[in-house]
Amino acid sequence: MSLKHAILILLESEPGSGYDLFKRFKDGLGYFWNAKHQQVYLELKKLSEAGWLAFEAQTQDTRPDKKNYRLTPAGHAELLRWLGEPVQPNTINDALLVKLYAGAHTSPDNLREEMQRHIAVHRKTLDSLLSIERDYHGLPAEQRQALRMPYLTLRRGILGEQSWLQWAEEVEHALQDTTPASTPAGK
Repeated sequence: MSLKHAILILLESEPGSGYDLFKRFKDGLGYFWNAKHQQVYLELKKLSEAGWLAFEAQTQDTRPDKKNYRLTPAGHAELLRWLGEPVQPNTINDALLVKLYAGAHTSPDNLREEMQRHIAVHRKTLDSLLSIERDYHGLPAEQRQALRMPYLTLRRGILGEQSWLQWAEEVEHALQDTTPASTPAGK
């Protein structure tokens, strides 16, 4: 998936400014797709130049004009085209896994400290996702039904964080044994 399609999806449901989109990223897609503020603005410019977005400038007294973006028919067609295509499974590039793989070349204390930093981040993320889920369950049935597909992405995030934390427990137990790690079979 590319940032452009995430932006098209967000604008499909409601027009907005670059700031509005960045906030929606953080509030809605942020637990599985990240974008920096500058990336959003750069992509909005590209999508406008491609004819997929239009905007209306809104004058502001103390700031530059605010651009409120909306999908054009061409942008809507691109979104539908993309939604009809299969997507590739994610690939993993995880520096923590590389460090653990090379664990025989560093101290167990170093690895334990690194794991503790990551565990804290994953626990905080899980707490945040569980809070969103509680809010979802507190909604009237009609609103929950309208949000059922985004809820499924939330569930994926929750299960992913729970799984990661369970794996981290295994790593912590393995790091308690400070004997040198053996070389993986076949290496």
